[in-house]
Amino acid sequence: MRTSTRRHPALAHAQSVIQALPWLTRHQGKVCVVKFGGHAMVDDELKAAFAQDIVYLRLAGLRPVVVHGGGPQISAELERHGLVSEFKAGLRVTSTRAMEVVRMVLAGQVQRELVGLINQHGSFAVGMTGEDADTITATKHMPEVDGEPVDIGRVGEITEVKPGAIRALLADGLIPVISSIARSAEDDYVYNVNADTAAAAVAAALRAHALVVLTDVEGLYADWPNSDEVISRLSASELEKLLPELADGMVPKMAGCLHAVRNGVGSARVIDGRVHHSVLLEMFTREEIGTLVMPDIEEELR
Repeated sequence: MRTSTRRHPALAHAQSVIQALPWLTRHQGKVCVVKFGGHAMVDDELKAAFAQDIVYLRLAGLRPVVVHGGGPQISAELERHGLVSEFKAGLRVTSTRAMEVVRMVLAGQVQRELVGLINQHGSFAVGMTGEDADTITATKHMPEVDGEPVDIGRVGEITEVKPGAIRALLADGLIPVISSIARSAEDDYVYNVNADTAAAAVAAALRAHALVVLTDVEGLYADWPNSDEVISRLSASELEKLLPELADGMVPKMAGCLHAVRNGVGSARVIDGRVHHSVLLEMFTREEIGTLVMPDIEEELR
């Protein structure tokens, strides 16, 4: 006698969970570095969704690390202090006075809020900066503009990442939330470092499974501004050829992705942080969102 089956109205929810099973298996126990930035940092709903995503990753068996900047908040606070925001070569010009504001905003405002949002779902997040335990050290960065080096103040070029403190937190089941501030490699200065660059350097030091960079566009456009077609996937070598043609704002993000996959990170992706739960969509579905950067085949075989 054959027994008929019955489809429960809630079956669709179970199917959604089952569809994530291959990705849960693939990512189990792996380190994932997520750079939090862009519009997601200033929209309350997006901030809450991001915090939920990070906790989900942790409870699903991944080991997430969050690296954040604070561009919009820094600009607002600088304006409040009567300081002008200026950018050169895609980087914020940071005077000594502006650095005090940067440090206060990143460690005292943005980080504390993000740690609080994550910890609404469990006591997982621990805030730290690149200064702590000399996790990130840097030297003064002098970018070139029109072929000439330009002094942009207290902006650092990362020289080393010591991942020991991060690994210790991960081993305790915690989620490190790292502000993009670095200790000087030569003196007592503290430097503002680009958060995209910092996230890539941290991912490389941890030999992370993946680097995910949130931004305010859908991904890397094939022919911007003539077309809004997004490049869904490209190799490290293909990206390297495109870098000189990119707009200033995308250079640190894509250069960070290139650095990551050239230095032991399994993959890097730039995704649209304006999409609710974009991190979960990237990690646990077949949806192709953003631009995926993969190591060259010969690098994967090393």
